[in-house]
Amino acid sequence: MEWIGNVLIEGSTATTILIYSVIIVVGIFLGKIRIFGISLGIAFVLFTGILAGHLGFSVNKNVVDFIRDFGLILFVFSIGLQVGPGFFESFKKGGLTLNLLALVIIILGGLITVVIHFITGTSLPMLVGIMSGAVTNTPGLGAAQQALIQTSAENIPDIGIGYAIAYPFGIVGIILTMVILRKTLNINLQKEIREFNQEKNPAERVPEKVNILVTNPSIFNKTIREITDDIDREMIISRILHGGNLITPGPDTVVYENDVILVVTKKKNIPIIIQQTGIESGIDISSKSGSLISRRILVTNKTVFGKQLGSLMLRTKYNINITRVYRSGIELVATPDLRLQMGDKLTVVGDEVSIDKVTGELGNSIKRLDEPNLIPLFIGILLGILLGSIPFRIPGMDNPIKLGLAGGPLIVAILLSKYGYRFQLVSYTTPSANLMLREIGIVLFLASVGIVSGEKFIPSLLSGDGLKWMGYGAIITAVPILLTGFYSRYVLKRNYLEICGLLSGSMTDPPALAYASTISQSEAPAVAYTTVYPLVMFMRIFVAQLLILLFA
Repeated sequence: MEWIGNVLIEGSTATTILIYSVIIVVGIFLGKIRIFGISLGIAFVLFTGILAGHLGFSVNKNVVDFIRDFGLILFVFSIGLQVGPGFFESFKKGGLTLNLLALVIIILGGLITVVIHFITGTSLPMLVGIMSGAVTNTPGLGAAQQALIQTSAENIPDIGIGYAIAYPFGIVGIILTMVILRKTLNINLQKEIREFNQEKNPAERVPEKVNILVTNPSIFNKTIREITDDIDREMIISRILHGGNLITPGPDTVVYENDVILVVTKKKNIPIIIQQTGIESGIDISSKSGSLISRRILVTNKTVFGKQLGSLMLRTKYNINITRVYRSGIELVATPDLRLQMGDKLTVVGDEVSIDKVTGELGNSIKRLDEPNLIPLFIGILLGILLGSIPFRIPGMDNPIKLGLAGGPLIVAILLSKYGYRFQLVSYTTPSANLMLREIGIVLFLASVGIVSGEKFIPSLLSGDGLKWMGYGAIITAVPILLTGFYSRYVLKRNYLEICGLLSGSMTDPPALAYASTISQSEAPAVAYTTVYPLVMFMRIFVAQLLILLFA
């Protein structure tokens, strides 16, 4: 049995891995247990870590810090890659409102902290530590500690204790707020998911097909190019039935009277197109085989990433039609100005020989999608760390503000997923690979925070002002997000899933986001989270330093 003793040598690599593995396994297992229909999911890993730390299980501080920071980077970077392509679009559709709501949450939290200070006489630096824990913002705690060092030569309070006491309820409080909102407002999750998907991809924008009998003399004997230019609507004429023969038209194909054309367009365009071309036909030429086939082709050839579909001239070169593009679960009309991304699925219509040639040009390699793009991944992490380390100086403040190891990688991941093709950096990861990186990152982060907090958590809680501090933290956590959550729903009529992402992002709380994503099985919370996160991270750090510099 001597080998067991060798494994359990304190501070050894094997012992560290063993401790983390036990904490994560037990935490995930207990997190699946439902109490009154509620489970905390992987957020329970934090409490398992606190228990382990309290029982005396310890890991080298430098090792814990590395695992915590690396886990956080993996989590936020994966989130950025996942929602990056739709981030800018979501910002246009309400991002300003979401950021203003997040700003209200931050200001309310700061005001409540100051009010508690004046009412109770509690040290403001300690309350800033409590506030940082209550909003689960570690960079804010670090910024406050640095501000204290500059303002106090001696007797600097250990505000990290206040942070550790408030942090657990900071996580649980946000999740409980989501539950309270859901129960109080009688939220139907399935309905919210449908409404979000409808808003993200409205029915009138979903591509549909229609068979039209050409009876309008204004388009007789005109080419496909001339017809589409005259109608001026996003449309693809994918097949023509002429004289009993089914053909794949090209830009210069001529349309004649009584031809039947198969048009793929957005639903809202159909009445206009029918009005300008003829009448709806009872013949469904999409079901006629002839020599034409339809095939879905995956975009995996890196030479076409980021290029506009029209610039590839596939229709002209191979006499085929691309009718639809499937991207991240959304169906799009294959317009010439659409830029291709890794993993796009194109519906191509044509003869088998031509489609085989298009397949060779686009890639269609499932194996290529399964291969991890590690170089762009770590280049992105490197750039994210550099960005997060850049000091931003605010006039009148001695200490610069930084985005930190969370804000920097998140912003770079969003930009990389959107514009990486311009620098030959393909950041595509399969949904399963992205989820794996994200989950590994968050459990490593939670276990690390728990281990560090566990040693002082129970003694601080049971002695002196520990219980009061926990109560103050609960107020700072709950009041701003409850008020904003109800206002967002009642007054602004925002989607519940979006509100969950807003609350998680405004409190810079990855576990709450993980919980929201789990119950919704949707990317809606993550989209809202990433929309507000960059501004929130900056403001959380700024407010923590500002309170120290103004009142300490």
